[in-house]
Amino acid sequence: MPGTSFKRLFRAFSVAAMSVTIALGGPAAAGSAVAGPSPAGAYRLHQGPDMASELILKPDGTFEYFLAAGSLDEMSHGTWRVEGKSLRLTTTPKPVPAVFTAGPIATVPEEKMVVHVTAPSGGGIAAVDFTIGFDAGEPVTGYTQDYGWSLAGDEPRTPRSITFSLPIYEITSQRFTIDLAKGNSQTFILNPNDLGTIDFADVQIDIEPRALVMHRWGSTLTYAAE
Repeated sequence: MPGTSFKRLFRAFSVAAMSVTIALGGPAAAGSAVAGPSPAGAYRLHQGPDMASELILKPDGTFEYFLAAGSLDEMSHGTWRVEGKSLRLTTTPKPVPAVFTAGPIATVPEEKMVVHVTAPSGGGIAAVDFTIGFDAGEPVTGYTQDYGWSLAGDEPRTPRSITFSLPIYEITSQRFTIDLAKGNSQTFILNPNDLGTIDFADVQIDIEPRALVMHRWGSTLTYAAE
């Protein structure tokens, strides 16, 4: 696997690949708590050129969702039900978070310390944030390249720990201990699991005439019926 960024690790999601036939105003969806017209249908977010998102409520009570906003790509699928003047989304199965684990340690010449983050297949991963703690003083922060990252050779302090994060997905690793006596080339493995799949846990969505309203990031996101 060639070098890549972490966001390419989760599985591809294409709304165009969905074979969904939905009629707005059709029969009430499975799991609907109230009688009347079903909100089943396809809804698209109109939030400017930098954000694209679609939410599809299928008549059988399941949904498909995707969002692309800048460097954030996310998706979800699961079940929905009507509850009064709103509906609830629940992702199924529950997503498994991405996990960092310690990998091989080696010794390389002419380097103070080298850090690699790889996929399970071995390809290097770029754009993973990290924080390195030392025996004294302030930590060093940075982000990985697919070919690795090297600590400055004139750094007088001894690194003691490293933590990784993917802030856009709110993922932070455990604190890994660094022991240069065992080797100065440290590899860590990012297992993406369900990276990019958002966990809707009975999330409330407001129902409006020919629209659905989602509240996220302190903002109101209005999805218009197509």
